[in-house]
Amino acid sequence: MSLGDEPGYGDASRGEDGGYGGSGQTRTRLPDRPGDVYGGARRRGSSSRSLITVVGVVVLLIAAIAFANRGDDSPTSGGEDSDKAKTSPTAPSGDHPVDSKVAGIPSGFPHTGEGAQSAAANYAVALGSTGMFKTATRHDIVGTIYTSAAADRLQDPMDQAYSTDFLSKLGLDADGNAPQGSTFVSRTIPVGTKIKQYSDSDAKVSVWYMGLIGMSGQTSTDPVGSTWKTWTFELQWDNGDWKIATDSQKDGPAPVPGDDKAATSDEISKAIEEYGGFTYAR
Repeated sequence: MSLGDEPGYGDASRGEDGGYGGSGQTRTRLPDRPGDVYGGARRRGSSSRSLITVVGVVVLLIAAIAFANRGDDSPTSGGEDSDKAKTSPTAPSGDHPVDSKVAGIPSGFPHTGEGAQSAAANYAVALGSTGMFKTATRHDIVGTIYTSAAADRLQDPMDQAYSTDFLSKLGLDADGNAPQGSTFVSRTIPVGTKIKQYSDSDAKVSVWYMGLIGMSGQTSTDPVGSTWKTWTFELQWDNGDWKIATDSQKDGPAPVPGDDKAATSDEISKAIEEYGGFTYAR
C-alpha cells in the first residue's frame, strides 16, 4: 500500500507512472458540484474497503509498517551527551542519510539499530508506491529490498496478486496505468518507527504509517482516501545492507478523523503533481 531523483521514487512530475506510496477512507460532506465525488461526499466504504482488503493480502506477502515509538523523553546525563538536545527515539538524529540508491531506493543503511529503522521506513515507502502496480518496477523493488531467498519466493505470488483483474478494480489498465485525465494515487507516509528486536545479524522493526490510495479524476468512483496501519519487518544484515526476510501488517492505530472538508479531484491531482514523495525517511 496499501511508498526523488530516480525514476519511480517520489518524483511528482511522473504522476501515476512512478513514485513510491498507501489507502483508506475519509469523513466528508456533500459534494459541491455534480459529478465530482471529491467535493465532500461521504466516501462509500464498500468499494475502497474491498480493494484495500485485496491490497492487504498482497502486502502480507511482502511487507508493511508499525507503531510510532513513544520513547523515553527523560534527560540524558554525563559527558557530551548532556550538551545534546533531548529527543525521543524517533526524532531526527542529525546523522547524515545514506548517499546511495539502488533502483531508486535508498541503500547502504548503517549497521545499527537506527539504520534498521531507516531501512524499514524507506522500504515501506517503496512497497506502498504506485511502482508496485507495474510489473517491471515491482520486480526491481522486490529484488532490491528483499533477501534473495525472499524475493524468489514472493515474485510469482505477487505477480498473481497484481493481476489484470485486480488492476481493473482499481481503475488501472493491464500495465498499471490510470485512464487519461485521471491520477492514480498510492503513497505510504511513515509516522514513526520502533525497534522490537535487534542484533548484529537481524532486526525486527515496526513502522506506523498513513497511507493514501485511490483514483483522482472527475469520473472516479473510488476517490483518494487515507488509512492507518502498522507494518512490521524482520530484517537481515545481508551483503552490507539491511534486507527484508519476512513482514506483516495490521490495521491502526488510527486517530479520530477530523472534520476537514474533502478536496476536489482537481485539488488532489494538483497536490500529487506538486508535492513529490520523500526520497529518504528517518
